[in-house]
Amino acid sequence: MLKFQRKNFFSLINNSYTDDIIKIIDCEIRSKRLVNKFKISDVSSLDILRENSILFLDNEPKFSKLNFDNILLITSKVKIFNNKKLKNCILVNNLNYSWNTIINHIYSHEDDLKYSDDFIYNNNSYISKNAKIDPSSKIFNNCVIGKGVEIGKNCIIKNNVVIKNSLIKNNVVICDNTSIGTTGFGFDSRKRGSSFLSPQIGIVIIDDNVHIGSGCSIDRGKIDYTYIGKNSMLDNLVHIAHNVLIGENACIAGQTGISGSVVIGNNVTVGGQAGFAGHIKVGDNVIVAAKSGVTKNITNNSVVAGFPAIDIKEWKKSIIRQRKNGH
Repeated sequence: MLKFQRKNFFSLINNSYTDDIIKIIDCEIRSKRLVNKFKISDVSSLDILRENSILFLDNEPKFSKLNFDNILLITSKVKIFNNKKLKNCILVNNLNYSWNTIINHIYSHEDDLKYSDDFIYNNNSYISKNAKIDPSSKIFNNCVIGKGVEIGKNCIIKNNVVIKNSLIKNNVVICDNTSIGTTGFGFDSRKRGSSFLSPQIGIVIIDDNVHIGSGCSIDRGKIDYTYIGKNSMLDNLVHIAHNVLIGENACIAGQTGISGSVVIGNNVTVGGQAGFAGHIKVGDNVIVAAKSGVTKNITNNSVVAGFPAIDIKEWKKSIIRQRKNGH
């Protein structure tokens, strides 16, 4: 797993200790157990545990393999709370509400009215004073490069591109009207609307030699990151949702949509207007035909088509059967 400095993108606006967190979400707390008192400096996921952080969790992990000594775990699951290996744990009624309340209290993020950035107008684009761009890279007109963004060597950023909350490595081309590092689609289905959006405090990482077409949108991770692997190519009008991980040498055609937390392997080819349901895994060397709807895991070296996507030979047979039956 790659690591990044969250503070470069999202400033801590309130210094909070474990005791302060209890006060912030007091109305939601059903029970609590605190052995250590420490200052909260970050947020963890199960993939990347960070010292002196908060971990929001509703899926039971393999506790024997993880060290939670200086982590404040917040959960709505009684079974998780009852595990005595967790020294610092809070049981809450609503995990989404607790996440929103705590993150909005401790972090400055762009969905918050208090968020601010400091820009310089440079060569017809707005560049944050807290961005780093290698001199060998070219930024075209009307771009916005936000706080914490780093752009490596020999990159080409074409007109009207917005890049925020992102690390762009070397030899990357990003075409016109694309937005990278945008807010992920996180919300509580019981409370919809702009007032209840879940803060997204992760980033996007674009690896070396990636080409991204025009009009694409790549959402930042909720806690960690969205990742596009080396030598990958995205056509125009592709949407990549938060927490998606795409391996090396991917080729994804236009109007494809990939839902949150999908993991795609190496050397994957996707036809136009394909759609991927969230939280699934697609193996290496997979080909997904155009207009396919991928709703479940796909194993290595598969070729799939249709909705729901199945082996392309079976899909073709089903089409022939339907035609014979007059459909």
